[in-house]
Amino acid sequence: MPQVNLSLQVLPVVPEEEIYGVVDRVIELIRKSGVNYLVGPMETTMEGELEELMAVVIEAQRVCVESGSKRVISIVKIDYKVDGVSINEKINKYQE
Repeated sequence: MPQVNLSLQVLPVVPEEEIYGVVDRVIELIRKSGVNYLVGPMETTMEGELEELMAVVIEAQRVCVESGSKRVISIVKIDYKVDGVSINEKINKYQE
């Protein structure tokens, strides 16, 4: 399977003052997964094999619930290209 990009935005249903703490735990899960990732202001983009990244998405739901969220809304975007795709090829020209 080729390398894909997957962007994940989690919206945990918790009191407003707790949202960033829950999101921080999800980002820590992504960091510990070992996949290449880039944190953005609205979502985190990861690259790797689709099955590996979907496992992270599934685990992110558990992290949110264990952090006190009774409901989690997650938005997932996948960029799949037959020859594979990388974060760098998309943003490299914008880096200073």
